[in-house]
Amino acid sequence: MFRFFTNKKWFLWGWLGSAIILSSLWIQVKIDVQINEWFGEFYDMIQKALGAPNSITISEYWSSLFSFIMLAGMYIALAVAISFFTAHFLFRWRTAMVEWYHSVYDKARKIEGAAQRVQEDTIKFSRIMESLGTSLIESIMVLVQFIPILLGLSMGIPIFFFGDWQYGLITGALLWTLGGTVFLIGLGWILRLVGVEYDLQKKEAAYRKILVIAEDDGSVRPKTIDDLFDDVRSIHFLSYLRYLYFNIGRIAYLQANVLSAYVFLAPAIVAGVVTLGVMQQIIRAFGRVEGSMQYLLKAWPTIIELASVYRRLREFEDKIEKSIVNDKSSEKI
Repeated sequence: MFRFFTNKKWFLWGWLGSAIILSSLWIQVKIDVQINEWFGEFYDMIQKALGAPNSITISEYWSSLFSFIMLAGMYIALAVAISFFTAHFLFRWRTAMVEWYHSVYDKARKIEGAAQRVQEDTIKFSRIMESLGTSLIESIMVLVQFIPILLGLSMGIPIFFFGDWQYGLITGALLWTLGGTVFLIGLGWILRLVGVEYDLQKKEAAYRKILVIAEDDGSVRPKTIDDLFDDVRSIHFLSYLRYLYFNIGRIAYLQANVLSAYVFLAPAIVAGVVTLGVMQQIIRAFGRVEGSMQYLLKAWPTIIELASVYRRLREFEDKIEKSIVNDKSSEKI
């Protein structure tokens, strides 16, 4: 799967492409930091205008809105460019995988579900990586940029449970996120979500294979096809039930998460020690830090699917390599 980064043909695309994506994401996060600063200045201006009529001019107001439009425009343009380039980058990764599978297909075709691995799983791998990979990297960069900002904004502000401790907001976000993440990872492990997804794909592959065989072989009995579809139906129903339990916990946590920043800021808001602009900056920065920490939580179903795809492709490649080794051993004998 990772020959894309070692094969001479794809070496430049693999490493230079990765560098372009990483640097572009870093610039995007830097623009997001500037947008966060704009929120503070804008809401302080709003507070000033509401507290003392005519204390700001209409030109100042429009100028502030225009500044946001400029920042948002740059952010959108860069996000679109990253998405476009990443799609091309990952299709070339898929091409590198498929080319190797084609080169050894005389051995790969003997493995059950070979066609599904080469066609369906490679496209699933590239599509999931397109959304998951860039989001993970961006989440890490957001933490690097926004944690110092949150520390600076929360200095000297009373935080619920932590008092005046400088690291109270960061610690609160970390504990809240870790608690939810550990809870849902544990729930996913108890419910065997990765295993269920893996079994589901195997049952679907077996059903698909018998249908293909039945097209050319009239001896395949309808009862055999029905039995295999019963297996498919059973594993799907089991998957629905397991995800029902998992989603109860996941959605409940994410809904409670909306109030977390306001809970931690309650003493500061009640005491009136923060301006509206600073409060908006803190809440937005807190949300960005918390959201990045919760990345695994929100993307857990997709991560489970990627783990299942990776497991199937890894097993497929292991079987191919084992077949190649066995053939070489036979030739020596």
